[in-house]
Amino acid sequence: MGFFQRLKEGLKKTSDSIASVFSTATQIDDDFYDELEETLISADMGFETTEKVIDDLKEKVEELGIKDAAQCKEFVMNSLRDQMNVPDNAYCFEDAKTVMLIIGVNGVGKTTSIGKLAAQYKKQGRSVIVAAADTFRAGAIEQLRTWTERAGVDLIAQGEGADPSAVVYDAVKAAKARKTNLTLIDTAGRLHNKKNLMDELAKMRRVISREYPECYVETLIVLDGSTGQNALEQARQFSNVTEINGIILTKLDGTAKGGIAVAIQSELKVPVKYIGVGEKIDDLQKFDPDEYINALFEDFDMKSDQDIVVDEAIRGMSSFDE
Repeated sequence: MGFFQRLKEGLKKTSDSIASVFSTATQIDDDFYDELEETLISADMGFETTEKVIDDLKEKVEELGIKDAAQCKEFVMNSLRDQMNVPDNAYCFEDAKTVMLIIGVNGVGKTTSIGKLAAQYKKQGRSVIVAAADTFRAGAIEQLRTWTERAGVDLIAQGEGADPSAVVYDAVKAAKARKTNLTLIDTAGRLHNKKNLMDELAKMRRVISREYPECYVETLIVLDGSTGQNALEQARQFSNVTEINGIILTKLDGTAKGGIAVAIQSELKVPVKYIGVGEKIDDLQKFDPDEYINALFEDFDMKSDQDIVVDEAIRGMSSFDE
């Protein structure tokens, strides 16, 4: 299966529940809106995002006099897509010497995501260094070593229990000397509300700024898509104490409720940059909002509001001619 097909399979539970709302609706009334709202919230789109979608839909229905639930689906898709746009400069770090901090709690897939990113950028011809700055979790360094060997990139590491900032120091000095394109830093994943963890992140940033001031610094948080609103709360907590440039959303493999990608971007204004649908190296790819919405809505074609208005006008003219 290609990546998009795997994504569709991973989001099938969510897309099935959404599809049933539109396929069973006989009219657009309060019951329809209530059922749609409940379904979107159940899909982990969050209350704020869902309310915005429902309000936008009600406005379009009244404005255009829509009677068909199928047309409502198209408007919902476009409303969600508008809330998920990835900015044009989302991947500008690819054109600079970059140090990338990978953050997130334990168990979300940080180490595997680093390995996949390293392999992909190495395959594209970029030089990559990985730094094992998660020196607290038992086995973290060896797990990362396994991934870097698979990816064919260098690993900068010290012993278990070493000062994480000392590892970062070694890594940025090596990256600067070798003119490395991308330096990926694995960080400790203890609970996000621990002050010492946040102090460590701040210290790492100070080391990078001092030793490699000309580099571009990117911070990505890894979130487990299967944890739903808990993932959103983790991102919110981290964003309160450190700048986050983007999100890696993992484990969209059938257990996840696909609306979480929408909720995160809509509520935090932080773009999802990569999504993962499995354990293979190529199962982590850049996030494409159009593909994601298509997967959530069973690959329906999307139309702009203007296209739908034009369609309505054409149908109206045809009726008049008849």
